[in-house]
Amino acid sequence: MISYLASAQSVLDKGQSIAQEFGVDSNLLIAQAVNFVLCAGIIYKFGFKGILSTIQEREKQISDSLKHAEKIKLELEDAQKRREETLTEASLEAKKTVSGAKEQAKSYVEAQKEDARNQAEEIISKARESMAIEKEQILNEAKEEISSLVVLTTGKVLQKELNDEEKSRFSNAAAEELKVSD
Repeated sequence: MISYLASAQSVLDKGQSIAQEFGVDSNLLIAQAVNFVLCAGIIYKFGFKGILSTIQEREKQISDSLKHAEKIKLELEDAQKRREETLTEASLEAKKTVSGAKEQAKSYVEAQKEDARNQAEEIISKARESMAIEKEQILNEAKEEISSLVVLTTGKVLQKELNDEEKSRFSNAAAEELKVSD
């Protein structure tokens, strides 16, 4: 331990010799240290406290702003999700509407086709009936013409004039033969 004290004394002596060499006055050094501590205390009390409170206030504002920004970000994400859902629902509804319209159009076209078929069949049926009636009329006219020609020919062949009763009888007989031949 004595060696320790001896080495400490030698360090102290060297320190004093260096201080004297550089012109350090210990009383002045202590006064400057006290002066520094007093100035630092006054600056801390009146300057740093205000600055620190301002810094803390700004940190709080920044923290609140970040929380608010996070809240807005979450609200925005929620709004985007709702928008996507709304768009999806609208798209599905539009697809349903379009498919319903297509089905209605298809059924309308089918109904129109069926109506056109029915009208065509009706026209064909009426045409056939008209043709049958016309054929019947033509046949009747032809029969009358033939029977009058038969009567006329018969009269010429027999070289005599037939009275109305005989003409009628020959016409009816010819008409009966034509009906039987049909």
